[in-house]
Amino acid sequence: MTKPHDPLYEPHLDGEDGDLENGPGERVAKALARAGVASRREVERLIEAGRVAINGKVLTTPAVKVQPGDFLTVDGQLVAEREPTRIFRYHKPTGLMTTHNDPKGRPTVFGSLPKDLPRLISVGRLDLNSEGLLLLTNDGELSRALETPSNAWVRRYRARAFGDTTQAKLDSLKDGITVEGVKYGSIEAKIDKAHEKAGGKNIWLTVSLSEGKNREVRKVLEAIGLKVNRLIRMSYGPFALGVLEAGQIEEVGPRVIRELLEGIVSEENMPTGDRPKFGGIANAAKAPGTAGGGDVQRRGAPRADRAVKLDVPEKPEKPVYKAGWAKPKKKVSPHGPAKGPSKGPGKAPAAKAKRPAKSIESKFIDIGKPAARGKPAAPRPGAKPADGAARRVSEKPGRAAARSGAKPSGGVGRGPAPRGNAPRGGPKR
Repeated sequence: MTKPHDPLYEPHLDGEDGDLENGPGERVAKALARAGVASRREVERLIEAGRVAINGKVLTTPAVKVQPGDFLTVDGQLVAEREPTRIFRYHKPTGLMTTHNDPKGRPTVFGSLPKDLPRLISVGRLDLNSEGLLLLTNDGELSRALETPSNAWVRRYRARAFGDTTQAKLDSLKDGITVEGVKYGSIEAKIDKAHEKAGGKNIWLTVSLSEGKNREVRKVLEAIGLKVNRLIRMSYGPFALGVLEAGQIEEVGPRVIRELLEGIVSEENMPTGDRPKFGGIANAAKAPGTAGGGDVQRRGAPRADRAVKLDVPEKPEKPVYKAGWAKPKKKVSPHGPAKGPSKGPGKAPAAKAKRPAKSIESKFIDIGKPAARGKPAAPRPGAKPADGAARRVSEKPGRAAARSGAKPSGGVGRGPAPRGNAPRGGPKR
């Protein structure tokens, strides 16, 4: 018997070696879905197109099981071993198709994601003109499980619709409605606010449902007279859009996956650790809006490639100053430049000597050099002192008065008043 890993090994087909469901190995569609290649439906289309092979043999039916050691390829590329389940929250902008390849060449969600992410699959879809939360995962089996209505995960939307309605009419949607032969389940809709316009109203609604059929919100609201011109998905089950801006993506942590998806993700695919591999929030490339406009653009929704301009007055441009304009200018002394040795680089400026404060008496008295204490001032050469003449004060009047104990009398700048009445011209002979 040939070994399983031999290239000549034939895969187990339905009817060979027992029951396909209970036999060893797992279905090829399930194996590729767990490896993050595609969902089960997409895998079946890949097999029909002859793009899937096991051990070099191209498959023609999905009723094939993959055995341990088999070489599974898609488009000639070897499929890597499956990695633990990863989930990403992505804020899809308008103008992106939720598909890997668009026949018309329009931009897609997966073409705008960062290049360092693994191959991802969307959980559900958002159409071209819809925006908001889109869950992405590398586990195709999980994607299929979260899309089924049996999980009863509520999808919550905010919709802006043009028209006129009442809350009673919206409450009738709780019992379900049939539109064009398609029966839709219970839908809960609530009016948030209405904005009056000429000829009608723009109404904001909060819509919650658990089925998520193709264009369900738009078709159901149109059946009751409301035309949706903006649709934003706010949450999908326990996962919320949060503060993600359009075009941003963030990975859900492994601990959150273990807590919220217990029983949905198999134990062998459950991630370990506490931190996600993709850290932070990435700014993915924003896609252009719908070519030629459309309801979204005509109703005032911002295009993904255009920044929203608010009506804020523009600030005047700041004047341009020369370099060093903020440095303080050197003060010029009124007495001229200070004399002394020039200051070298790096030397601190010498402290200036403070001048003594001038007293009021010095303005009117020529002090000169004071004489020694207890000795009279030396006479000028060639001058004869007059007998009995009043001596000139050689010291400040304040100091002389302090020494003699006499109080000065008269105005400022005068010496002590002479004792007695001395006649003019000197004493009598």
